Amino acid sequence: MKTEKRKLSSLFFTLLHLSPWQSQQRGKKVSKKKEESNISVQIRDCSLSLSSQMGALQALVLFLILRQACNIMAEDDELKTWKSATATYTKEAQGSIIVEGACGYGDLHKASYGKYSAGLSTIPSVILTATDFCPPNYGLSSDYGGWCNFPKEHFEMSEAAFGEIAEKRADIVPVQYRRVKCMRIGGLRFTVSGSAHFYQVLVTSVGLDGEVIGVKVKGSRTGWIPMARNWGQIWQSNVNLTRQPLSFEVTTSSRRTLTPDNVAPANWQFGQTYEGKQF
Repeated sequence: MKTEKRKLSSLFFTLLHLSPWQSQQRGKKVSKKKEESNISVQIRDCSLSLSSQMGALQALVLFLILRQACNIMAEDDELKTWKSATATYTKEAQGSIIVEGACGYGDLHKASYGKYSAGLSTIPSVILTATDFCPPNYGLSSDYGGWCNFPKEHFEMSEAAFGEIAEKRADIVPVQYRRVKCMRIGGLRFTVSGSAHFYQVLVTSVGLDGEVIGVKVKGSRTGWIPMARNWGQIWQSNVNLTRQPLSFEVTTSSRRTLTPDNVAPANWQFGQTYEGKQF
């Protein structure tokens, strides 16, 4: 969160506005999770020590299986762990948090993200999609005005989303947050832009962890071509791909890869959006 804010994609977060008593209880639950994590590490080490009695190939296969299982467990722990931050909101109904942003999504309504998606419980909470970068302001104190100054963790929310967890007059509030899986309707969306020799694609509506870290494209007359990040979630290639049906390979931060084939037909046009399968 601290060093990757300029690369924010459609990460999902659940925010809770907690009272001091609730914060204390949350701390106890986090400690319990850490104990469970330590137990799982001990079990893993024990299993690996037994593998030394097997053949080299068997030991390697077992190691790879265990490593993948541990990676999944680590991802689950990250989703369950609550972290501390602060939150405020912008009053601009059509401000940059809605129609611009630092990730290249443009109008968030057209990109299917909207202002927010809320999920309420007995503790006020809201589910957000991270689609913008909150720039630091080192000319102001981090306690007021410079809320996004490093290393402070802060959420600049839309007014509608902020109103789900706190009174709007509060201005800035302490929150607990955790990352959750992205629930999307429909498939991945690929918006094509650029020119014949400067091809760009914006990837949106990404499920699971929602954070795209790699994109490849393939035409009917090419192999797989790695695309470079232009900025935000806009990826580019200098290969002429006109008059070719296009397939994509998308990799997320959890190292899951999806390959939607023939997403765009041979007569695809710049400025159009095409939909492929979902994670």
